[in-house]
Amino acid sequence: MRALSPRLMLLVLGLLCAGSVGLALLAQHRFDMQPCPWCILQRILFIALSVLALVGAALPGDLGRRVLSALSLPLALGGIAAALWQHFVAAKTDSCALTFADRVNSYLGLDTRWPEWFEVRANCSDAAVSVLGVPFEFWALALFAVATVVLWINVVTPRRA
Repeated sequence: MRALSPRLMLLVLGLLCAGSVGLALLAQHRFDMQPCPWCILQRILFIALSVLALVGAALPGDLGRRVLSALSLPLALGGIAAALWQHFVAAKTDSCALTFADRVNSYLGLDTRWPEWFEVRANCSDAAVSVLGVPFEFWALALFAVATVVLWINVVTPRRA
């Protein structure tokens, strides 16, 4: 059985990350699962990962794919940290205002440009919900972990002849 090519892995990763944002928006607007600052931060990270992965998959050269994968690794690792923080710290507090996630969201100003996508609408304890018995942030954590593995493989995979 032939292994997936690095470009195909990036394409699938980009589509999965974009799909996760779509599902989060569906959950928000259709099922009233309103996002907290940490949810929005993870949404931003998934969008960035999606764009970088899709651009990396489209690049004809190996070097560009590897560089974009290396630049994306901190985003995936940051997503893992954000999901863990959201579950083990932020969800246990009444307010997550003025946290790192809230400051990043405010600094980027996406909430004022596209409030339907990036406006914080819940505090962290209210946003603690489960899907199929699994906390929402653990689904994000799993995808960030997959992204980390895919990106790492893309960084270390030697050039094909």
